[in-house]
Amino acid sequence: MTIAVDFDGTIVEHRYPGIGREKPMAIDTLIRLADDGHKLILWTAREGQLLDDALRFCRERGLSFYAVNSERPDDTWERSDVARKIVADMYIDDRNLGGLPDWEDIYRMVKEHISFADMPEYSRRMDRTKRKKKKSFLKRLSERCRDARSKYDR
Repeated sequence: MTIAVDFDGTIVEHRYPGIGREKPMAIDTLIRLADDGHKLILWTAREGQLLDDALRFCRERGLSFYAVNSERPDDTWERSDVARKIVADMYIDDRNLGGLPDWEDIYRMVKEHISFADMPEYSRRMDRTKRKKKKSFLKRLSERCRDARSKYDR
């Protein structure tokens, strides 16, 4: 598969224009995916020196990309006014609906060709989250005040 991967917030924590700390397991997982034969594309809004810094950060950790901001390795993007819509089989980005899964889950989804919702652990996690979700303190206080007022209004 061809996999487009965002940099800020996905491979590293958001610290743009700086480079944040590496997200746990991000580089290792991407290296594993490349070793499995997937083509990785760095898909980022960074350009110029900021893009060079991001690429150097990844290279120093052993991660290289098939292409950058393009589906072909020989393309170069030097104009910031051109939209970089690229074709890929999968996009890994922290701005996904539902957020960014753990990198171990991402690897498993790619390897086993399953969606996040199809992972049994995910379903159990979501069920637990729904059960444990409590009302905020202010909401509980507001409800108690409303109940107390209704008793006195009778």
